[in-house]
Amino acid sequence: MSFLKSLSARVLAALALGLIGGALIAGGSPAPEWLLKTAQAIGSVWLGCLQMTVIPLVFSLLVVGVAAVSDAMSAGRLAARAVGWFTALLIGATILTFIGVEAALAALPVNPESARALIAGATGGEVAAPQTIDFAAWVTSLIPSNPLAAAASNAILPLVIFALFFAFAVTRLPDQQRVLLVSFFDAVADAMIVIVKWVLWAAPVGVFALALTLGLRGGLGSTGALFHYVVLVSAACIAVVLICYPLAAIFAGVGPLRFARAVSEAQVVAFSTQSSIGTLPVMVESARRNLDVPEHVAGLVLPLSVAVFRLTSPVANLAVALFICHVSGITPTPGQMLAAGLVAFAVSISSVGLPGQVSFFVSVVPICFAMGAPIELLPLLLAVEVIPDIFRTVGNVTADLAVTAILKRGDKGVRTIAPETA
Repeated sequence: MSFLKSLSARVLAALALGLIGGALIAGGSPAPEWLLKTAQAIGSVWLGCLQMTVIPLVFSLLVVGVAAVSDAMSAGRLAARAVGWFTALLIGATILTFIGVEAALAALPVNPESARALIAGATGGEVAAPQTIDFAAWVTSLIPSNPLAAAASNAILPLVIFALFFAFAVTRLPDQQRVLLVSFFDAVADAMIVIVKWVLWAAPVGVFALALTLGLRGGLGSTGALFHYVVLVSAACIAVVLICYPLAAIFAGVGPLRFARAVSEAQVVAFSTQSSIGTLPVMVESARRNLDVPEHVAGLVLPLSVAVFRLTSPVANLAVALFICHVSGITPTPGQMLAAGLVAFAVSISSVGLPGQVSFFVSVVPICFAMGAPIELLPLLLAVEVIPDIFRTVGNVTADLAVTAILKRGDKGVRTIAPETA
């Protein structure tokens, strides 16, 4: 965890140095062509090293994630109800994110000059408009006749659909074969994560090169867009936290003030550690002491929620992709938005438990592919992701405790929590 925190600080420092250094070197005159090309090449190589792990990592994590959900649902009625609530909340959060983020960007758009500076500096200004997609052709394309070709062309939704079919088929195999395949893909995912961690060691160099390119091309004009990004994604995660209070009141009978007091300790730990797993012991204790959740409910639901449920994942990741589309001047088609929502839902399950820097790329890159958004901006957004990541974790922990309180109320043989007016 200390490595991740120090990495975030070094990447943020690299972003600042690159932007300021590039702006000073340019100084109102054209930047040296050799320096621009060198910085762009270094940044592109670093981004390519990250991108090459996305497809195998997403496929492997989907297989392992579906197997985990299947095992959980076979563990009993309580686990099945928990997975049902996880699914319903993730779908609801995905729909509300499209509505809320689009409304926020329409009401408070990014400054056009800052947006142009950001996109031009990161991509050279070469952003292709999304193609008009025939609905019938789009539906037909969802089932890939050649999954390898779909992976090679970054056709992410067909690949995700094939991965889900494959993963559910694996869960129907005899135990020996199922365990063998799940272990294999778990090992593949672990190997990809090792590669990503190697690449992230060089993140300060890669981000510095990309930020230097941005500074050389557009000066400091892009800083406003980066600040807008931090506020937008953080606000989306804070909205998840706020929604949990009425959820607990309506479905668990726990008034907002009582729920606020019950979850405050876990929220503080989540804020400081940025780790749902690290907050798990505090969540269990808070659920038992402050929400009167029986030990068998807290002991099953909270570890399960940490393992397969992150409510802020589709919210924040879709907000990132929508922001990129906004500053790029791209208007996704309804088909692309539907595809992005389905991908966001799938990867929210598959990327649970990954370190923040790893999950950022694994989760957001497939959504960008589905939405037609350029991924060249992602390393720059990663550099300032340390702030939204805090609110991602706080939102996940709050949602975990809300679902636990809801499931406690419906647990047979357990006294229900009396509704409160607080």
